[in-house]
Amino acid sequence: SSTPSRKMSEIELKTTPRDPRFPNTNQWQHCWTRYNEWVLCLKRTGLDEDACKQQRKFATALCPAEAVEKWDEQRENGCFAGVQVDE
Repeated sequence: SSTPSRKMSEIELKTTPRDPRFPNTNQWQHCWTRYNEWVLCLKRTGLDEDACKQQRKFATALCPAEAVEKWDEQRENGCFAGVQVDE
């Protein structure tokens, strides 16, 4: 039988890579930036979600699900405070 520590070492956790622009433990600004980088990608690619999968993955890995859902809803309703796709 394997020990709990061995099982933990076999788990591979993935998240966004370290970003030197955000050295602090509070990652809220990093989260906001990653979400807006995803929106910028959508803007650049004509809303091609497949081309922007990596940016979305980084945002959803860093940001609380509630924040992403809120921002997605705000974008749909045209009241998102961040990057606008249709500008």
